[in-house]
Amino acid sequence: MREAVQYIGWLVGIPLEILIIAALLRGPAKRFPVLLLYMVVLLLATVVQIPAYTAHFSGRQLAHTRAFYYWWSAAVLQLLVFGVVVSLIHEATAQARHRRPVRTVLVVGAIVFAAVSFLIHYDGRVVSGAWMTPWSRDINFVSAILDLALWALLIASSHKDRRLLMLTAALGIQFSGEAIGQALRRISPSVVFTGNVLILLVNLACLYIWWQALRAAPVRQQHGVIL
Repeated sequence: MREAVQYIGWLVGIPLEILIIAALLRGPAKRFPVLLLYMVVLLLATVVQIPAYTAHFSGRQLAHTRAFYYWWSAAVLQLLVFGVVVSLIHEATAQARHRRPVRTVLVVGAIVFAAVSFLIHYDGRVVSGAWMTPWSRDINFVSAILDLALWALLIASSHKDRRLLMLTAALGIQFSGEAIGQALRRISPSVVFTGNVLILLVNLACLYIWWQALRAAPVRQQHGVIL
């Protein structure tokens, strides 16, 4: 069952990742370069992990374990999605009167938090997952807080950018779902599978919403409102 769910995730996720990259390259990439970088790395990470997972399911041995590929790709992607949120905040505050102090407080505070969390949890004497799990959890938490702040900025703005709102909402769904899924994983071994499925579903939902937001034709501005 676990293997079937993983393969379904690849069958749905990889096409969505390609569609998002294609949609970005048709124009929005200039506005969202960090998002494009994240999507390219996500696609590459997915492709790299497929042989590792397939070998694990079949019992074959590779140079590195499935956990090695999972945790290091997860760490890189976690930092990149953090960068995506920061870049969206930069975009959302482009026309704000007090954009510099707002950006400084949010971004510097988040970076310091991530660095301190890394220093607290890092331990080279144990397996990667032992310290990456709590560090990834902390990065996910601060990313969710930044995403909530970004949503508040967008709602308060007089210029309603629907594309930016959709991108931000999708991240909110992903962060919330991942937090619930990770909590389920820690409750009991009997619900680990349920947590994994939930995390997979919210990630696919985020990708789908991003694709819908980015594939839309360029918006037109009327009466100071972006449509």
